[in-house]
Amino acid sequence: MKTKSSYLPYILPLRSIIFLFIFIIGTFITGKKAENISNWWSVVASIVNIVTILTLIVISKKQGNNYPKLINYEKGKTTAKQILTMTLVILTVGLSGMYIAGYICYGIIPYTAPMMIAPIPIYLAITNVILLPVSTVFAEEGLYLGCGVNQIKNKHLAILVPAFFFALQHCFIPTLFDVKYILYRFLSFLPLTIILCLNYSKTRNPLPIMVGHAIIDIATAGQILATSTIPGLYETMCGI
Repeated sequence: MKTKSSYLPYILPLRSIIFLFIFIIGTFITGKKAENISNWWSVVASIVNIVTILTLIVISKKQGNNYPKLINYEKGKTTAKQILTMTLVILTVGLSGMYIAGYICYGIIPYTAPMMIAPIPIYLAITNVILLPVSTVFAEEGLYLGCGVNQIKNKHLAILVPAFFFALQHCFIPTLFDVKYILYRFLSFLPLTIILCLNYSKTRNPLPIMVGHAIIDIATAGQILATSTIPGLYETMCGI
């Protein structure tokens, strides 16, 4: 059963602010441009995910609840059909959103931002194959569904506001000071985040969303692992 805490929706911009702050600080520390440290986005994301999860756990305890209650998780509520259906929806809408946004912003189909699969140190790439997908779903669904959809009383705003910030955070993962890139990232994810928030507002079942979301992130982390371990693969994939 969901609880209402008036302050929780105000933390929805939290991840966008943290990502923006980290990459700005990163440019000063390294003395490099933002695009030259963008390949570290997955490592930064995993760290921010852990911070987000710990924050949500603390918030839940202060409410006298726990994380499962925050997101309305109920054991035995989910069927394999629900997971499969939502996974297909996420894959279809997610890829379509990226390709359409790529065409709108760059005039290319299919378009994918090359820095999203850029190589990183191998040991980090291996760790992130598991850490990134698992931490992401608990952090993002906990924040945008648990603190957003579950907490905003107006049924329309309960979908649109969390969906907006859900999509907005991707504009800063990684952060590049390029208006076209920021627009591309926002448009890529907005259709999907609206659908996820709409589905959750009707079902109050986070598990199918979390599983489908994790599969996308596993694929991304797998690509990063591949480019990190196979010399020349990144250049080849960017040239496709």
